[in-house]
Amino acid sequence: MNKMQLLAELTLQGIHHPQVLAAIKQISRQSFVPEEEQQYAYDNHALPIGHEQTISQPYVVALMTQAILEHHPHKVLEIGTGSGYQAAILSLCVETVYTVERIKPLYEQAKARFAELKLKNVHAFYGDGYEGLAAEAPFDAILVTARAAEVPEALLEQLSPQGCLVMPVGDDYNQELMLVSKQGDQYSYQSLGAVVFVPLQPGIT
Repeated sequence: MNKMQLLAELTLQGIHHPQVLAAIKQISRQSFVPEEEQQYAYDNHALPIGHEQTISQPYVVALMTQAILEHHPHKVLEIGTGSGYQAAILSLCVETVYTVERIKPLYEQAKARFAELKLKNVHAFYGDGYEGLAAEAPFDAILVTARAAEVPEALLEQLSPQGCLVMPVGDDYNQELMLVSKQGDQYSYQSLGAVVFVPLQPGIT
């Protein structure tokens, strides 16, 4: 599949936000996948990036981005930088992106890619994403690219009063992509569909 075929498929799957589609058209997914996976760069599925991690399926990247853009965020936190692809897509859709990665080689690779692509509004951090990034909080939106049994309390606390959070919630066998919308001290939850993600791990490595 090539990039234009991917965009057509995403549109059929319900991705309609013009900024999301424009970002996927502009950002080369090939730049974020290992050399041996290049031929599959625009296939609509996840790919291995080493260290038992994956680059998410383009549809899921687009869906998560589209979901938070409905809340018109300016400042976004991503937990789980991975290859850096999701942060790169976000960089063309919002004012400022903060992203945290716990696996040092992935953090270093992603940071180098951001510099190469001149994505100056992406700020990468090496650290424990389970704890969020309190020093830069609050955030208008938080995306978590790994699943947990429940949303970590630290992340909810780092949302702005009308912020939102998107993350997969569940276990090895059943996961749903949840959109959490905050209004003051109240939270509402909406499922965006079934997904499969690697687990969210505490600590750094």
